[in-house]
Amino acid sequence: MAQTKIIVDSNSYFRLAQNIHPLLCQPFGNEDYTLYMHADLAGEIRGSSRVRNRFDWVEQQTFVDNRHRSLSLSKQQKKGIDETYDFIWEYVKEEFLEKRGKGPSPVDVKIVATALVLEIPMVTDDRDMIELGETYEVRQMTSIGLMKLMLDCDHIDDEKVNQVVEQWLHDKDTPYAGWKDEFERTFSRKAPDRY
Repeated sequence: MAQTKIIVDSNSYFRLAQNIHPLLCQPFGNEDYTLYMHADLAGEIRGSSRVRNRFDWVEQQTFVDNRHRSLSLSKQQKKGIDETYDFIWEYVKEEFLEKRGKGPSPVDVKIVATALVLEIPMVTDDRDMIELGETYEVRQMTSIGLMKLMLDCDHIDDEKVNQVVEQWLHDKDTPYAGWKDEFERTFSRKAPDRY
């Protein structure tokens, strides 16, 4: 069976990969859902001392090895992604950067463009990326939504979900202000509130 590919952005990767390992390139469920990170993100992690200091586990060889593979793309797909990126980046400059002074980064836009061209979902908790994805009708889910998919596929259990959330609380890296409401709606129970 062909994989059902899903692309994960950096904020969701950091929130999930430490406790759900290996996170990437491991098919799960009847649909063979398989998570990938954009190749540019792996380079961004290598080049960011801030990220490596905050998430010291990312440099452990087992995590480096898991990030090694990225989406395989044909020449035509790469060309389509580059063209789509250019178009979306112009939109981001006008609607986000000029009007708000902030917005999705170039790598974020690459992820949105990749998801759009390949017609695959993306996982992000970043509000700007979510808004941009909605503008271009990209299928998407949050880290909480991805955990629910994994739970429904028996890839993880409730204990693992709690472990992930407790790590967020410990790291003071929760997804966004309303995440507890999303958790309760998604899992029909209250989120852990301590670690």
